[in-house]
Amino acid sequence: MLNTAKANFPSLLRIIFAIAVGFLLSQVKLDLFESYFYDFRLKARPQVTNSENIVLVISNKDTVSAFKEIPSFKLHSDLLKKLNQASPRAIVYATALERVNGSPQDKILFSKISNENKNFYYVTDNLAMKGENKSIQLTGELSSVNIASGPVTSDKKSFAQDGVTRRMLYSYQEQILFHTLLAGQINPEVLKKERVRGLFPWIDSDQLFISFQKPKSFETYKFEEILTNTSLLDRLKNKIVIVGDDLQLETKDYVQTPFSRKIDAMTVAELHANMLETLIQNSAPIRAPPWLNTIITILISILTVHVVLTVKPLKGILILIGAATGFSIISYFAFWPFGFWLEMAHPFLAIFLCYYFFIPYRLIVENRRSWEYYQKHKLLSEVEQLKTNFIGLMSHDLKTPLARIQGMTEIIQKEPTPLSSAQREALDLIKQSSVDLTAFISTILNYAKIESQGVELHKQSKDINQLLLEVIKKHEFLAKLKRIQLLPELETLFSIKVDPELIKQVLSNLIENAIKYSPEDSKVLISTEESDGKIIIQVADQGSGISADELSNIFMKFFRSKNAKSSPIKGSGLGLYLAKYFVELHQGRIYCESTPGQGSTFTVELPISN
Repeated sequence: MLNTAKANFPSLLRIIFAIAVGFLLSQVKLDLFESYFYDFRLKARPQVTNSENIVLVISNKDTVSAFKEIPSFKLHSDLLKKLNQASPRAIVYATALERVNGSPQDKILFSKISNENKNFYYVTDNLAMKGENKSIQLTGELSSVNIASGPVTSDKKSFAQDGVTRRMLYSYQEQILFHTLLAGQINPEVLKKERVRGLFPWIDSDQLFISFQKPKSFETYKFEEILTNTSLLDRLKNKIVIVGDDLQLETKDYVQTPFSRKIDAMTVAELHANMLETLIQNSAPIRAPPWLNTIITILISILTVHVVLTVKPLKGILILIGAATGFSIISYFAFWPFGFWLEMAHPFLAIFLCYYFFIPYRLIVENRRSWEYYQKHKLLSEVEQLKTNFIGLMSHDLKTPLARIQGMTEIIQKEPTPLSSAQREALDLIKQSSVDLTAFISTILNYAKIESQGVELHKQSKDINQLLLEVIKKHEFLAKLKRIQLLPELETLFSIKVDPELIKQVLSNLIENAIKYSPEDSKVLISTEESDGKIIIQVADQGSGISADELSNIFMKFFRSKNAKSSPIKGSGLGLYLAKYFVELHQGRIYCESTPGQGSTFTVELPISN
């Protein structure tokens, strides 16, 4: 069936179809599915050591309990004073100042203190277009606060469209943004666009995927700890300090990440830390080029189509599962530790579609072929039954006239009227021909019984030597005609249980063949012995032998060697086949050893206990 499926769907056509499927699938956007594979790899990789250049200062419920209020501008001013004393590399404010309470005087004080630090940045999602001047600034008393563009992106209307933040902006309209500039103070390489890993263009911007650290990976202090514990200030020196909120009041203070899609998955402050860390370490994942993903998808499609059409279903499923598992392992280790992102959605979809497209086709072809085989088998069974019936009927019908012929020859031979030598020779020929034909019919009947599984063993306890002597006596006349000596060398044996008629047929066939195919004035050695719980019978002749390439076929039905075919001796090619069958019915073994030009030795092994 497999070969038929292959023949009905030529290899070249399969390859062309698989290439077409792979190419078309690679053009389909599967960002949502691909994002899940990306998130899994990100979560499954070992913890990445950060550069320890970033510290978070977070206000949370404990802060509110400590101050009996949400931190106001007055408290934020006190915090800025403390932070300025620590001499950090930069202070990044991710707290939404628009929602902080305070009097105008408190706001002015906050603005004044923030301006005392040249590396103070209030990060905002707003972007200024190229050429705009002072388009992004706070209003009123906070107008002098230094604003930095560092938008938080999420896949809401593009890419995976699942609301998860995976990307960050490197530049917008050729303007390098805040995260890049700040990270460049530590790693100047990222200020060179061509040196940045994983950078790709997207709608007037250059972006990269964030190499997220596991949640809570950055050194974090509570708002109130910085105000009350001056010993902590030394830990902030030359660090980038990011101030943010974890008050669980506004969804804007949180983002969904590959690690979690909960509403409060990660604070905006921790997100900015991950964005800066990605640039500081220049560790953004490099997405495989589209052409490579297309080639992989095509190769997976070719493999799937080939397996579906040429391999047994269970084995095919195991191969495809193995291929998918192997590709997943390769993709994982390409991502970690090398940060190379191979797409998995398209190859997996190729396996799914190719499998379920071609399985129905294969089932149709195999069902059709099964029906054809069934019909052929049914027809052959009927023909075989007719043949068996015909052989049985003809064999039985021929036995009666043959018996009459044999009887008539015996009557004529016993008549007192003398016969001429020519008449007696003709009479002997008729008698011998009838004997040969009777033996041939018996062989055909035995074969018919085997084909119909009608042979049954009728075991009796018999001495193998006695059976052999009976068979030898029966063939003495045939041996005398060729002046062949039958030399029995029989060891004393215990009786064993055998079907005497079947075993005598085996022995008769071997001795008769030895006589027929041996030259005149030669010898046939017939021996028995007991060894290793078996009775071993051997018949060795001095005939022409059997070539090595024919030796393995001599027990096949209807097989006759080249020497036998070229000789005037007739045969059905069933004698040795029947002998092997009868011996194996006794759980025995028969085999032949022969050397061309030196004769053959047939060996029968029968178990003593069976």
